[in-house]
Amino acid sequence: MRPHESLRLAWRSIRGHKLRSALTTLGIVIGIAAVIAFVTLGASLQAGIIGDISPDDQRNSYGWAADPDTEGGPLAGAQPVFSQTDVERLSDDEDIDAAYGYMPLSTQALVYEGDISPQSDALVAAGPTYIRENTLDEGRQFEQGEREAVVNPAVAGQFEEDLEVGDELTIALQGGQQTDVTVVGITESSEGLSPFEGFEPSPRVYVPTDPYYTEDAAGALLGAGGEGGDGTGDDGNGEDEADENGTGDGDGDENGSETDDSAGPDDALFLAIIVEAESADDEDIDRAQESAIAYLESDESDAGELLSDDLEITLQTSAELLQQLEDVLDLLQNFIVGIAAISLLVGSIGIANIMLVSVTERTREIGIMKAVGAQNREVLGLFLAESVILGIVGAILGTLLGLAAGYLGAWYIDLPLVYPYEYVALAIAVGVLVGIAAGLYPAWRAARTDPIDALRYE
Repeated sequence: MRPHESLRLAWRSIRGHKLRSALTTLGIVIGIAAVIAFVTLGASLQAGIIGDISPDDQRNSYGWAADPDTEGGPLAGAQPVFSQTDVERLSDDEDIDAAYGYMPLSTQALVYEGDISPQSDALVAAGPTYIRENTLDEGRQFEQGEREAVVNPAVAGQFEEDLEVGDELTIALQGGQQTDVTVVGITESSEGLSPFEGFEPSPRVYVPTDPYYTEDAAGALLGAGGEGGDGTGDDGNGEDEADENGTGDGDGDENGSETDDSAGPDDALFLAIIVEAESADDEDIDRAQESAIAYLESDESDAGELLSDDLEITLQTSAELLQQLEDVLDLLQNFIVGIAAISLLVGSIGIANIMLVSVTERTREIGIMKAVGAQNREVLGLFLAESVILGIVGAILGTLLGLAAGYLGAWYIDLPLVYPYEYVALAIAVGVLVGIAAGLYPAWRAARTDPIDALRYE
């Protein structure tokens, strides 16, 4: 019997039992669809995050001090230990292009022309280069020492009249104090500008650390932070530690830094620090990180004096932080693959069961085939072809369903679509292997059938 004749007979048998065949392949469809959909979403998420890392951001190292055993993302368990003096000393280092502090600040509301918008965690103090020029939709970066701010579209569009460059915005701080800022720029997206902010769109007002933290933190802003008590937000990135340790009340923090009304700019401690290397070259980044850590952990730095035995300084680039996310995605992917493997096992058992039923139903047909000269290998090939077709059909349908689910998921989350084509080929191969494994015993049993007994079978 020719191979194409075996395939034709196998396909005729499958079409003769459409519902049974469809239910048989369901387990394979679900298993392969789950893997394809999740891998597509994972690849799309990774491409979206990598696409957000600009060349300027690639040379940035994000640092914080926390217990190394603390689980979570950037700033998880972070404690404020970096002083303005530390930032200035690092900026003077020949291996470092620039350095600045990062501090989320507690607020009560944003006010524009009498329109009040309650916000508890919208204010972020950082350096001018934290606002990269390619992230600005209009305007410019703020300047240190000026009462200026850059806002994102989520802030600009939440008032009755949209904020524009040049407008005055009033920030109501914790404790009732107010400060005015001049909007000098609006970013093109409401997503976070660094791993410290996370990836979810949130209202943000970016201001220079000088004067909004190094000066104001020693007075009203710092006192207000201590009164706030509930932190600067609940996004899980460690910003709540800012209230507990960086903007504490007049009693000082656990490391002994006093924060009374007579404190000066040097008493302000940053929750995190950002170090910019000379370029995005790996060697330049490594040198900048080594120099920064060597100084910050030395007795010459304020951070070194404030570090306790359970605190360790971490400096990582966006790419290194992204690798942590990839590790989580890989873990979830392995979990999904495990579930899919169970589904494929159930599907293969279903194919084997149906093939055994098919052999029993077609016992007389097998006897007639053998009586007219069909060899055992031809009977074996006929039933094996039927099980392989079921496996391939299930793999193709599962792949199409998985690709469709991945497309809808990427579209809903607004991610760039990336299809894992290597998994498509793997899915077809898995369908063939499942079909062979599930149909081998039933096909062997059919080939071993005695033709005389088969012809007597009713």
